[in-house]
Amino acid sequence: MMDRMERARQLRRAVGFGSAALPDEQAAQVLSLFPAWEAAGTYQAGDRVQHEDRLYKCLQAHAAQKDWTPEKAPSLWVRIDDPAEEWPAWRQPSGSEEAYPKGAKVSHSGKRWVSDLDGNVWEPGEYGWTEAV
Repeated sequence: MMDRMERARQLRRAVGFGSAALPDEQAAQVLSLFPAWEAAGTYQAGDRVQHEDRLYKCLQAHAAQKDWTPEKAPSLWVRIDDPAEEWPAWRQPSGSEEAYPKGAKVSHSGKRWVSDLDGNVWEPGEYGWTEAV
């Protein structure tokens, strides 16, 4: 007969398998299912971790370093926003993998904006965005 600790371990593994199959938009809603980012960790492309109450997806395999936190290493990590947040704060994309799609909604400089084009890397108010009223 299985002891409680072994059962708990097996249940945790099962939850891990299930959470790995979640699409990003659903995964962002259950942050606690994902492991915390660790400076001593080794990550593969597609791995998802939580860091400072946000979910991030690994873009390329790497061994982490203390100063390569997900929010400071955009070539290694992309933040997965919570779809429940209708107007998330705009952040400058670091490359095409973070560019905003047409119809994306953001808040910036006290206003709300909607992207007019796919692959939008421009700052709202400069080009490629329409202010929502």
